[in-house]
Order: sequence, then structure tokens, then C-alpha cells
Amino acid sequence: MSKKVYCIAQFQPKAGREQELFEALQALEPNTLREDGCIQYIVTRHIPSDFAPGESYPIAFNEIWADMAAFEAHCQREEIQGFFARHCEAETGAAEKWNVCIYSDEPSNYDAPKLA
Repeated sequence: MSKKVYCIAQFQPKAGREQELFEALQALEPNTLREDGCIQYIVTRHIPSDFAPGESYPIAFNEIWADMAAFEAHCQREEIQGFFARHCEAETGAAEKWNVCIYSDEPSNYDAPKLA
């Protein structure tokens, strides 16, 4: 069974604060990319396309982690917790809303080999 986990973390900035929020998220990249188990960690902006008309928050992190333990360790870092406290949870923060979800590439009924 694949142990990789995929995280999509989306952010809706408060009016007029998109650049501020984007830059605060970009600042998290260098240290996170040094973490054990971090395979990909990149903040992106939504761009319009007639071929992808779905709804999205304007800013999204696309993350790949070696396993759930690596992702959970990342979430417990002071820098990450501080970001959420300052920019998401504080009334003065730049984020209006945020949505963080974890995904697996394994089907729910995957018949994984049993390891001894």
C-alpha cells in the first residue's frame, strides 16, 4: 500500500489582502521543503480556464508527503501553527476562509500486500 498522502490546502483571502496572504504562504515553503517526508510543497494561484470551470479558493497549496506521520509532524511545527494562528484564526488575519484536506491515491478496496 502506498503511504503517500496528498494535501490540498485552499485559502480565501479577505478583500484586498490576496497578495499579503500569498506572500505569507510562500514564506513557509523553504523550511517545509527541508522537512523529512516532504516530497512537494508549493503554493499556487487559481487561474481561469474554459476547460476547468470548477469553483476554488484563489490560493491553494499542493502538497505531497511520504506518509501521514510526516504530514502530521509538519502540522505541529511552530512555524505552521503560527501561520494559522496569525493569518487564519486571528480576527486581523488575511484569510477569510481556509480548507485543508488530505487524500490518498489508493482505492478504498485496494488489496495491499501484507508485510511480515
